[in-house]
Amino acid sequence: MRLPSARVVLRPLVYLWAFPTTLLGLLLAGLSLASRGRVARVAGTIEVHGGWASHLLERLMPRGADALTLGHVVVGQDAGSLERQREHERVHVRQCERWGPLFVPAYACASLWAWARGGDPYLDNPFEREVSEHAGPPRRPDSSRAL
Repeated sequence: MRLPSARVVLRPLVYLWAFPTTLLGLLLAGLSLASRGRVARVAGTIEVHGGWASHLLERLMPRGADALTLGHVVVGQDAGSLERQREHERVHVRQCERWGPLFVPAYACASLWAWARGGDPYLDNPFEREVSEHAGPPRRPDSSRAL
């Protein structure tokens, strides 16, 4: 009898560890669906765009944002935003898998620390620096150039 690989055994635990953060994303997905947004499952994540999700990213984020990751839920302005930022946001998904329920507070603290030291709360955030190392910088909505 062949035993399952460690990855197969541990994968459900990774999803469970990230679930508190994913739950925030699922709540946003529900709000987006209720406001004519779209939801799809893509490579182990749930991608959401349109409706209330677009409103949140356009108006409530300090700089505006093309996409945002909450656990295994990736929220984008539109389908193009999700495609453009997919590689970038997948690194955040892996970060959520490592940090679990601590991801959102750790990300916020890292941004505050960067700002308190005179840096940029986004570009100097260690989470974003890791993403840039693995996936390159996020892409602008209107071009293929980096932000």
